[in-house]
Amino acid sequence: MNSWAPAHGVNVIGTDPCRLEKTANCGILASIESVRKNQDAREQYKQSQVARQTMWRIAILFVLALSACSTNSQDPPPNLNDACAIKRDRPSWFRAMERTEQKWGAPVYVQLATLYQESTFRPKARTPRKYILGFIPNGRISSAYGYAQALDGTWDEYRELTGNRRAQRDNFPDASDFMGWYMSQSNRRNLIPMSDAYNQYLAYHEGQTGFARGSYNRKRWLLNTAARVNTRALTYRDQLSTCP
Repeated sequence: MNSWAPAHGVNVIGTDPCRLEKTANCGILASIESVRKNQDAREQYKQSQVARQTMWRIAILFVLALSACSTNSQDPPPNLNDACAIKRDRPSWFRAMERTEQKWGAPVYVQLATLYQESTFRPKARTPRKYILGFIPNGRISSAYGYAQALDGTWDEYRELTGNRRAQRDNFPDASDFMGWYMSQSNRRNLIPMSDAYNQYLAYHEGQTGFARGSYNRKRWLLNTAARVNTRALTYRDQLSTCP
């Protein structure tokens, strides 16, 4: 054996048998292998494209679902004159108001009637704008905002005294809790029964000091509004007593 001969079983040229054995089939085998690799690459590309399209579809559906939920939660219920219909449409609202009643003592029907009057259940309700000379914007009539139309200062006081510092005026449970808290203040400071929607509304509108001074007596329109709130509260009370 020559000293330069390779050891038995060792391919000194490489692992490609075509380079070691110059056979007629090597070109065919190479072509088949190249076709197979191209097919694999195309298949992987197709799979990646399908996966990407699937992810896009899922993302679009997710965004649409969030948008639908946001729209539905922001819109007032369709039938505001039927407490049972509101309860069917917004069961989470009633769970929140029931918690408020248990915590502060404000009946659900009084809360509901007052919220209707203040914002007609619009979470981002604001007071009208003021204008100089009839056309130059000059802020708003007041800082009242949200479901309960709470003023900035009163809302800050509520958050400070209750410890609910993350409360938001456009969040229904927070608005309900605020209303219960305020009505409990009216009960404590001005001895207004929690079920007295008429006087509770007057105190809610005029403030505790204004109510104590009887400032509402000079405002016929406010007395009429309070009467409407009371009528609605009693209607809601009767309706809720018959809800399934």
